Amino acid sequence: MARDLILAIDAGTSVIKVLAFDLDGKEVASAARPNTYRTGPGGAVDQDMARTWRDTVAVLRELTESNEGVASRAAALAVTGQGDGTWLVDRDGVPVAPAWLWLDSRAAGIVEEKDTSGIRHRMYQHTGCGLNACNQTSQLAWMERHTPEVLDRAATAQHCKDWLYLNLTGRRATDVTEGVFTFGDFRTRRYVPEILDWMEIAKRRHLLPELVDGTRVTHGLTETAAKETGLPSGLPVSLGSVDVACSALGGGLYDPGRNVGCSIVGSTGMNMRFVPNASDVTLAPEPGGYTMAFPVDGAIAQMQSTMAATINIDWIVEVGRDAARALGHEVDRKDALKAFDARVLHADPQLELYHPYILEAGERGPFTNANARAQFIGLTHHTTFVDLVRAVYDGLVLAARDCYAAMGSQPEEIRIAGGAARSKALKLLLASAMGVPVRESAREESGAAGAAMMAAVAIGAVPDMAVAVEKWVKPCLRGTVQPDAQLKARYDQLFPIYVKARQAMPPVWADLAAARNRTH
Repeated sequence: MARDLILAIDAGTSVIKVLAFDLDGKEVASAARPNTYRTGPGGAVDQDMARTWRDTVAVLRELTESNEGVASRAAALAVTGQGDGTWLVDRDGVPVAPAWLWLDSRAAGIVEEKDTSGIRHRMYQHTGCGLNACNQTSQLAWMERHTPEVLDRAATAQHCKDWLYLNLTGRRATDVTEGVFTFGDFRTRRYVPEILDWMEIAKRRHLLPELVDGTRVTHGLTETAAKETGLPSGLPVSLGSVDVACSALGGGLYDPGRNVGCSIVGSTGMNMRFVPNASDVTLAPEPGGYTMAFPVDGAIAQMQSTMAATINIDWIVEVGRDAARALGHEVDRKDALKAFDARVLHADPQLELYHPYILEAGERGPFTNANARAQFIGLTHHTTFVDLVRAVYDGLVLAARDCYAAMGSQPEEIRIAGGAARSKALKLLLASAMGVPVRESAREESGAAGAAMMAAVAIGAVPDMAVAVEKWVKPCLRGTVQPDAQLKARYDQLFPIYVKARQAMPPVWADLAAARNRTH
């Protein structure tokens, strides 16, 4: 039987998915199950590593057992997953503690210290990443200070996809993208040893695994993993880039010869610019965002990530449902979301502002502040509930504009992916806020597709990434949504006020954080 399928694991924060693609990029099968994590005191958010592997095996089994011939047709297996965080294993590859996730904010105080001392800015010149509590660097520094016995038991520090790769291949590695934006230099794509000195974790240097480029290197599936998953032993496994980089690749960020951006509007918001050569990257004066080695020779993806995107919409929809329930009416969530989405564009635009910093972890793009919180500004007695919903939508697209502004030049077109890409209202508002056309990708699972594209290049199924884009990405791109002139003028008026208001808030956020701490 022909080996004509590439399987891709995408282990996200909410869902673990496995998809099968043919060599032309068509999705032929999929399986998924919810992921789970726990929250704890002090901003702790962690995940059971052993369960994550068991769930991944179960999803792989479900895919192969419910789709006859998929296992025998597999030409490669790709793996990507949620980024940042710290997944520690000992010499035998056994977890030494629950994994710290990117949502964990325990290391926020260390980030503040490194910012005050100038270390954060010094690291930024190498990593292009604005050190935050999500990063493995700050999390390891917290552990060194508070739980050194955990690090004493550890042999390797990994991320989610790296943990799965270890179980699949027996190899301890991390991808170039994630390894570099934490501990390296985006220009050289190598580790910078001094970063461990600056973070006061030099004695843990041995924890850093080798850097692997999943477009060039694969390792074979071990016999043990083959028995567990039902896939053939020796199957080439490609370690994909972190999920956001794979999503950007699968969503259309790489389009040779064009200056495009990509916004992934899901639970989080990721706004990206493609830079063909690392030497052309201009870092912002203040550390922030991510500068990621893209899975194309010499290329860079500059990213500014907001902690929460559609979570804000979920929240305001639930507020509306709660109000209806209090009045004796039960409204289905999907019906409520559809109704609000349809009415948003018909709401008479007011001047209410909303900052979408709804998560308790604060914000990380285009600024870093663990104390940041969501807020409405400018409400009057004329403000209706639909006006509040509209303000939330406006807040999301103004936050995207804030992120792109921090990365320099404006893209000529923005490709949009993620769950909110299906919203007609959001696409029009984003196009108008940015002043450029927005094009949706019909690709439902761009992260898994990006990882599979990397594997396709690695095994020679396509000669290079440009050809992969022609076959896998461009057929999925739909027509553009053009900016509305009146809406653009309104956003041009609101944007400087939006920025001025959030720049004035840190002292208030700090006081609120202190008050919360006193009550716990």
